[in-house]
Amino acid sequence: MRDLGWIGIWLLVIGVAAILVEGVLAIAWSLRIARHGRALRTRLMTDQGRLQADVERLRGALAETQVLWQPYRRLLRWLRHPLAIALLQSYARRRASAR
Repeated sequence: MRDLGWIGIWLLVIGVAAILVEGVLAIAWSLRIARHGRALRTRLMTDQGRLQADVERLRGALAETQVLWQPYRRLLRWLRHPLAIALLQSYARRRASAR
């Protein structure tokens, strides 16, 4: 009967030890995940900076393109008109049927 009491105490000690070991492992894994998270955040920040620089360069190129196309704006507006598009398609159909 006395041995059964000691078995329960030893099971309690082993259970507490297992919980402590799992806690230490959880802390180690959490620290490792946090370290990887910080490294990933710094890498993402540098990539975001590069992306912002590329976007600004693209905006500059777009503004330059708009300035260069400004003299042709009226011609482009005429060419985008639905009647002009229909006329060009008509010419293309005539040329295709003549072949």
